[in-house]
Amino acid sequence: MKIGILSREPNTFSTRRLVEACEASGHEARVINHLLCYMNITSSKPTIHYGGDVLAGFDAIIPRIGASVTFYGTAVVRQFEMAGVYSVNESVAISRSRDKLRSLQLLSRAGVGLPVTGFAHSTSATDDLIDLVGGAPLIVKLLEGTQGTGVVLAETPKAAESTIQAFRSLKTRFLVQEFIKEAGGADIRCFIVGGKVVAAMKRQGKAGEFRSNLHKGGTANAEKISPAERATAVKAAKTMGLNVAGVDLLRSNHGPVVMEVNSSPGLEGIEKATGKNLAAAIVEFIEKNAKPSRTKTRGTG
Repeated sequence: MKIGILSREPNTFSTRRLVEACEASGHEARVINHLLCYMNITSSKPTIHYGGDVLAGFDAIIPRIGASVTFYGTAVVRQFEMAGVYSVNESVAISRSRDKLRSLQLLSRAGVGLPVTGFAHSTSATDDLIDLVGGAPLIVKLLEGTQGTGVVLAETPKAAESTIQAFRSLKTRFLVQEFIKEAGGADIRCFIVGGKVVAAMKRQGKAGEFRSNLHKGGTANAEKISPAERATAVKAAKTMGLNVAGVDLLRSNHGPVVMEVNSSPGLEGIEKATGKNLAAAIVEFIEKNAKPSRTKTRGTG
């Protein structure tokens, strides 16, 4: 098979591991910088161009679309879909998961466990918004933030009010969420491939840090998850429509709650923590499922 890996960074751990896994299984892998692609959008024969050549003959693509380039990256994925190329994660599913508000609304409708979350536009709703999520301490989170950036812990009612007013003055969009104190600065990353949790790790934030992101000094270890946590992670990925996903859970007093569903989960932390070959699991999924024009939406969603 000829597999394209859409990635701006060919030398990152995740991209290299995917190339290695493809080649180890006898497939041809090509890393494509999606930002350097340009497209001929026509009703007769849509094409994708790259470095003066037409990209053709691909059996499947693995999108590794960064959050900052979601709009253009998903446009490229759609163009592949229109050409009948199988995408591990479809463009619609990637867009859905990247919109924090939309994804939470979809998860809520599906009955997936979530932190109590508030969203408002009017400044007159600030006090009610704080009360809605159970009061301080609470989390204020930018809709556009990634990897723990744009996330503030407001520990008192006054701090919560000031933070919300500051975010509003910047004309930013944000969510207010209950603070899951009992999680103790830790979360669970579940790695989903084809509707199954194939690996799970517990990420623990450094002392005094409520965020567990590894690049902020957190640590990670393999973790055994409960049946409820497994079911929650699988349902969250399915609700987003993602075949490959990283689902981040918190252990709360009212059961597992989903913090985020990531459509381009990194491989380095979880492969090293669990010792599992997740790149190979993704390639095996492609081998079983990649067929011409099998994409459900054909780029139309």
